Amino acid sequence: MNDFSYIERNLAEVRADIARIAAACGREIPTLVCVTKSGSDEELLALVRAGATDVGENRPQELTRRGALLGDCGLHPTLHEIGNLQRNKVKYIIEKASLIHSLDSLPLAEEIERQAAMRDMKARVLIEVNSGGEDAKGGVMPEAVEEFYLALESFPHIEVCGLMTMGPVCESEEEIRPYFALTKKIFDDIKARHGFVGDGILSMGMSDSYRVAIEEGSTLVRIGRRLFTKEQGDTKNV
Repeated sequence: MNDFSYIERNLAEVRADIARIAAACGREIPTLVCVTKSGSDEELLALVRAGATDVGENRPQELTRRGALLGDCGLHPTLHEIGNLQRNKVKYIIEKASLIHSLDSLPLAEEIERQAAMRDMKARVLIEVNSGGEDAKGGVMPEAVEEFYLALESFPHIEVCGLMTMGPVCESEEEIRPYFALTKKIFDDIKARHGFVGDGILSMGMSDSYRVAIEEGSTLVRIGRRLFTKEQGDTKNV
């Protein structure tokens, strides 16, 4: 039998670190979405059995397959679609993903609306913000986010729950701070003027940037490989 004690240890360490950072800057503890693309099916099962409540998948086919795998084992975490979503894949995840993190175009919104309307349901989404203004990346440019938000009001089966940003690739953790701060400002401005569903979700920060993200106001962080490293203290490429 495989020993997955490192999974339980890593999850506990990450949760404790998130709580410590949040307490140090006087913020609420953000939701931890465990990104599982770097883990095997067995490691995913061990992670959820260890208490992971939110699981994020980049690929729609894996969200579908792994959601079924978890269900067959009597495990029912909240599933998140966190990767770039193509229109022709929406139908596969629309009923399975509790939250779609990467809405960034009206054609994608139209397909989400169509699929949700067919099922008489509301699709919960985050608008992806291209906080670095990078032409080669997805996401709505910062100056266009509010206009895009207002355009989504015409889709009755879409609930805009907040914003998400990846930020550009940076040499150091501190270099990404201005991009998180910018996204937080956009989030606050839209929330004040128009509101989000519920309290609003601000999804920022991954394994190498969640400290700064929490300090800048993230309410949800997405952490992956750090949860699956077997060697204690080994945080390379996490």
